[in-house]
Amino acid sequence: MSAEFELCPGRRIGGSNPCFIIAEIGQNHQGDIEIAKKMIRMAKDCGADCVKFQKSELEHRFTKRALERAYNSPHSWGRTYGAHKRHLEFSHEQYRELQQFAGEVGVFFTASGMDEMAVEFLHEINVPFFKVASADTNNLPYLEKTAKKGRPMVISSGMQSMETMRYVYQTVKKHNPNFTFLQCTSAYPLSTEHVNLRVITELQKEFPDIPIGYSGHEGGISISVAAVALGAKVVERHVTLDKSWKGSDHAASLEPAELAALVQEIRTVELAQGSPVKQMLPCEASCYSKLGKSVIAKKAVQKGTELTLDMLGVKVAEPQGIPPENIFKLVGKKITVDLQEEDTITNDMIKY
Repeated sequence: MSAEFELCPGRRIGGSNPCFIIAEIGQNHQGDIEIAKKMIRMAKDCGADCVKFQKSELEHRFTKRALERAYNSPHSWGRTYGAHKRHLEFSHEQYRELQQFAGEVGVFFTASGMDEMAVEFLHEINVPFFKVASADTNNLPYLEKTAKKGRPMVISSGMQSMETMRYVYQTVKKHNPNFTFLQCTSAYPLSTEHVNLRVITELQKEFPDIPIGYSGHEGGISISVAAVALGAKVVERHVTLDKSWKGSDHAASLEPAELAALVQEIRTVELAQGSPVKQMLPCEASCYSKLGKSVIAKKAVQKGTELTLDMLGVKVAEPQGIPPENIFKLVGKKITVDLQEEDTITNDMIKY
């Protein structure tokens, strides 16, 4: 069983704890703080544990030339990429306002720190954990500085190899024991054949002392539910109020009804996982009493006879007696009563 730790105050992940469900609002708020608040409330109402945004200090994340390049996409909010990103970027004060609102609603609040200065700000406002986006997972200096701050970390693995994830593990583990890896493929939306859920089990084998989760960008909810069945302890999905809105992430996001269904199905799968102990359960007693089979006498047998296999059969009998899996143990034992054909054989009839 994977290690467990407290990801948010009072909320542990890993082990037998419930899957932690992150609703990633990201930048699907269209740069409008009122839409962002509606999305926070929606995520809470749908049963998500946490809402997550994306925080950048643009001059620290991008070069000047990258910010100045023309951006002619139908998803663009500005003539240049910098103008586009500035439209979608909330100020520090707005982040504090959203954090306070999430607290009032009753849902955990955090963000991906998309550069080192953004991490500094998120640390300052005391987010419960840091989310590391896939684009920074191989940014080892960033990881080291972030890990040293001591907050739990959720680290996506999109665009990375297992070899890189080993370096990431070693880098973070030196400074911070409380982190989780999420299987992720960085395509928006994600084609089913590129999901690679089997990587979850490989990560579990490679890193057995940390919880493993899943960050999905596929359509629908079934794949994310399957990830939980494979043992994902964290599930992160982008959310939106309307998939038709302008913005490249909306098509890979879940609308409110889908998010609510995802949460419900994850909780159903968790309940169904139950106990690893295989045994007859009390709920099976009725079926067993009607259909459970017993060892019976195939023919009349006199008291004191040493039993042979040809004397014994298996049928649904009344009353019930010795279960069929013990039939071979009866061979060579003496019967202590006279038996008629189809009589049930019980333990008190056998001389052991």
